[in-house]
Amino acid sequence: MRELIKDILNPRYIPWLYLFVAFSALLPTAWPELRQYLIYNRLDIAHGQLWRIWTGHLVHFGWPHYVADGALFIVIGWAFQQSVPGFSRVSLLILPAVVSVSIFWFDPVMNIYGGLSGVNVGLLVFLACRGWQQNWMDWFWPAILGIHVIEVFLEVRNRGVGGGAIRFDDSTIHVATVAHIGGAVYGVAAWGIMALRARGTKRKIE
Repeated sequence: MRELIKDILNPRYIPWLYLFVAFSALLPTAWPELRQYLIYNRLDIAHGQLWRIWTGHLVHFGWPHYVADGALFIVIGWAFQQSVPGFSRVSLLILPAVVSVSIFWFDPVMNIYGGLSGVNVGLLVFLACRGWQQNWMDWFWPAILGIHVIEVFLEVRNRGVGGGAIRFDDSTIHVATVAHIGGAVYGVAAWGIMALRARGTKRKIE
């Protein structure tokens, strides 16, 4: 336990960038009037306000939504900082865009979106695939992947309405299943690409 606490408090392993993003997401939660300038809005994006592709993920619909997304985001950032910090920084640029574009193209009915859940799913799926690859007999990581599959199934079955553990402060908001699927696809694809590159490098060395 003492060693774990030392690792957590070690400045080398503190996910500063993730903490900055989580703090940035705190602002529109504390001041909801900021939402209109940051939120993913399909019509505004179509009219050229492309920054919303990224800033929309900073917007949350109430404190329970923010705390759930933000806490998991920081934990994931801490895990990445210990394993693949460079990849995690690149993902914070690419993954939000992947999630937003997935919604834009595959869920045209969804006009408004906010939250880090799609990004969290993508990062967590990548970690799960990578962890399972390191030990195929480990039950923990396939369990994480299985939970995500079940979650997406229930979201599709409920059509994003009801059954969620988080209550939004806007009754018109429902779970964005396409965002979670887009994030998961990114996580699997990123893991596959990195695994193939590592295998190719190993063959060259041999």
